[in-house]
Amino acid sequence: MDKDRIFGTAKEFAGKAEGAVGDATGDAQTQASGRAREAAGAVQDLYGQAKDAARDAADTAVNYAKDTFKDAYENRGETIRGGQKAMAQTVRDNPLGSLLIAGGIGFALALLMTRPPRRPLSSRWRYYG
Repeated sequence: MDKDRIFGTAKEFAGKAEGAVGDATGDAQTQASGRAREAAGAVQDLYGQAKDAARDAADTAVNYAKDTFKDAYENRGETIRGGQKAMAQTVRDNPLGSLLIAGGIGFALALLMTRPPRRPLSSRWRYYG
């Protein structure tokens, strides 16, 4: 429980008591002061409730993320081995297609690595159409 909720509830109770005293004595200033203190206490209590709700939501999200990533981290070896087995089976089932894909990837990488860098356009370049 947040301290704002505790203090807000205390202010709200004190405001109600002060307002009741003002009602009993007929003092309008004491009544107004009590109502103002009661309202301020209610606002502070609501603020504390909002902080508690935000804290609870953040804790829930963090715990969910920890659990999810923990499971993924613990099962990483099985996932990698499963992917390796699936890829090896695909290569065994279709060796020619696998060879063509690997060659295409190698060719694309070679083109990217041997390509000269682009020169920026000159600031004096003009178009004479």
